Amino acid sequence: MDNYLFFIVSKFNYWGVMILIMIGIYAIISKQNLIKKIIGMNIFQTAIILFYISIGSKKNASIPILHHLNEHTQKINPDDFVNPLPHVLMLTAIVVSVATLGVALSLAIKIYQQFGTLEENIINNKIAADNNRQSVIDRL
Repeated sequence: MDNYLFFIVSKFNYWGVMILIMIGIYAIISKQNLIKKIIGMNIFQTAIILFYISIGSKKNASIPILHHLNEHTQKINPDDFVNPLPHVLMLTAIVVSVATLGVALSLAIKIYQQFGTLEENIINNKIAADNNRQSVIDRL
């Protein structure tokens, strides 16, 4: 039992990421309001970014900047440095996430102006009613 508790506590960042992912997926799947779906998508994206940031860290490692290195006296050990690639990629992901959020919110504004609501089932009913009216007009 003690080993399980140590495992859970030692991996707390992964547990937190998994909880955020589940909250995001739950909001995307179960909510009918489009704003709530967009916020769920943003929580999901943030959880993925946190996951990549957490796997990019090492204990007792430093940044990969070498000052005054004499090639003949010092050897470089890669285990002493943090890999900067996950952090750089996540900077790009943050920019994409903010842009996605902005576009999704602007589309939600347009949908609200068009349909007068942000509830998905009401919007689908209005679209279906418009399609039925159009098909009746086409038959005449």
